[in-house]
Amino acid sequence: MTSFRLDESQRLLQDTVRRFAREKVAPRAQAIDETAEYPQDMFDALKELGLFSIPFPEQYGGANSVLSACVAVEELGRICYNTAYLLIVQWVPFGAILAGGTEEQKQRFLPGLADGTLRSAISVTEPGAGSDVAGITTRAEKVAGGYKLNGSKFFATNSSIADFVIVAAKTDPTLRHSGVSVFILEKGIEGFEIGPSERKLGSRGVPSSPIYLSDCFVPEANRLGPEGEGFALVMEAFNKSRAIIGARGVGLAQGALDLATDYAREREAFGQGVASFQGVQWMLADMATKIEAARLLVYKAAAEADAGVKGKELAPIAAMAKLFATDIAMEVATDAVQLFGCSGISKDNRIEQYFRDAKVLQIIEGTNQIQRNIIGKHVVKTY
Repeated sequence: MTSFRLDESQRLLQDTVRRFAREKVAPRAQAIDETAEYPQDMFDALKELGLFSIPFPEQYGGANSVLSACVAVEELGRICYNTAYLLIVQWVPFGAILAGGTEEQKQRFLPGLADGTLRSAISVTEPGAGSDVAGITTRAEKVAGGYKLNGSKFFATNSSIADFVIVAAKTDPTLRHSGVSVFILEKGIEGFEIGPSERKLGSRGVPSSPIYLSDCFVPEANRLGPEGEGFALVMEAFNKSRAIIGARGVGLAQGALDLATDYAREREAFGQGVASFQGVQWMLADMATKIEAARLLVYKAAAEADAGVKGKELAPIAAMAKLFATDIAMEVATDAVQLFGCSGISKDNRIEQYFRDAKVLQIIEGTNQIQRNIIGKHVVKTY
């Protein structure tokens, strides 16, 4: 059985990131959400700490550990959803290039992503194709020396900040999964336009934007992986990152519980502390139990990825981790708002931000309905 007990280096990482989150991130967290401005200062601080390389091989300065990545994201997400997200928007494109890139592509892009001198994004979703990746209509037509891309993308997070964007397009529109290819689009190329940022419910500090492609020429050297194998490449990158998305849910839920517990200790009603009410204690007990269960499932999925499990074998446990942890984040944030009463719906109180951000987690990186599809197919075939 795969072990997922934290080792000494992971506990040191946990302590370091926890201290950083409380001392440096916490004073900025509310302003990042309120202004919806990209937190360049937080990016620079993460870069200085060397956190961008955590999940990747030692040759890129990393710990080669998804579990370590989960630990870091959990601690940041406990304080600030947006700062934790700065890591993940680097990690998913890095994982895609690591899995399917040529040696030249790896040398060109991965060191910069690992040390924070490059920023990236991955763009699959379209106005008419979100969960159905095989249903995308953006077209990549083969021409001399490369491809011409035409179409539009939607909700490409970090694209307005990124130095390059990994884009999925159809090289054969008559096919579904095997018609998808993936391309690396570098900022500034002709025909590649990024639209204005979306006005979002949560996740407001990291911008999401539409992408417009009009006869956008991409050299063949910028195709990622073999033609027609883009779907598998994207799914593998998402599979490996889903435990980390789950860790964001665990961190958010823990942060919501922290705030609710502090409030219950301080608040008095009917002549006594709210924390002394059995009904309140039971709510807090249920919240804490659900968080611990989610944390263990996330760590299990991360440990499986670190043990080399991948593809269809990794997909169900990764989907379970993302599904359960983000659903628990929503449940805990909802209960936390309830414990705050009318104060919980005030924009002056941070708990309402946790509530908004939790809803985003249930939708991004594959909706929780899609996670249930993945798990259900596995159950039908296995049990």
